[in-house]
Amino acid sequence: MPDRQFRTGEIALRYRDQGEGPAVVFLHGWTLDLELWDPQAAALGDSMRVLRFDRRGFGLSGGTPDARADVGDLVALLDHLQVGRAAVVGMSQGARAALAAALSVPHRVTALVLDGPPDCQRAGDAEADADLSMEPFRELVRAEGMDAFRRAWRAHPLMRLCTGDPAAQAALDRMLARYPGRDLTGPAPAAAAGVDAASLARLTMPVLVVGGQQDTPARIRAADALARALPSAERCRIAGAGHLANLDNPAVYNDNLRAFLLRQSRVAA
Repeated sequence: MPDRQFRTGEIALRYRDQGEGPAVVFLHGWTLDLELWDPQAAALGDSMRVLRFDRRGFGLSGGTPDARADVGDLVALLDHLQVGRAAVVGMSQGARAALAAALSVPHRVTALVLDGPPDCQRAGDAEADADLSMEPFRELVRAEGMDAFRRAWRAHPLMRLCTGDPAAQAALDRMLARYPGRDLTGPAPAAAAGVDAASLARLTMPVLVVGGQQDTPARIRAADALARALPSAERCRIAGAGHLANLDNPAVYNDNLRAFLLRQSRVAA
């Protein structure tokens, strides 16, 4: 699948577009990129139009990471491809962006999947929550460089794979090698805004809150809280998977994702 680029302002972002059917956009988490979703693109491309892009400052996209720009970049991709509405899947930091899109432009979002979300009701830089603090990583980069950061981050519970699949391990290593670290070497990005309970209660579109059964306790608590706060949410736990559930157990993840998205596309039709 060839890489393409679209521009949003002065920034060029890498994206891929494959398959036919109802559109679904995938948003990756911190330090990752669009290739996180290779197993989902392969499984869903026969019945859906799978769109994914490197968020600004990640992978092969330009710019500096900026949570405030994620919604605008998502809308810019939809406009570039002349897609009116799409389901949005966001993983980890990308779940915060997906939720922000559903709240900001609900007329463009048919359904929402929040995978391993942080505590979206709190503001935070990167994924800032109980199991991740960014400042020690910035200090490590200043003292020892990006290679030292990559080694430390790869060993973090949020980056550990439960699977022994060497292909999944290699894919994760390649994504981390591509991460340029501009949010660690430059000024800290502005914090993403938190979402209040009243706003969550008004979000009536279908939502699937998904995560690995072996995700960190903080992420499991955050996912459970979101599922309770959202009026039309379903909760799904993936067996044999940690924070990177879509890589740890792609077969079960894809089955649940496909069933949810196809069900919502039939309702929307």
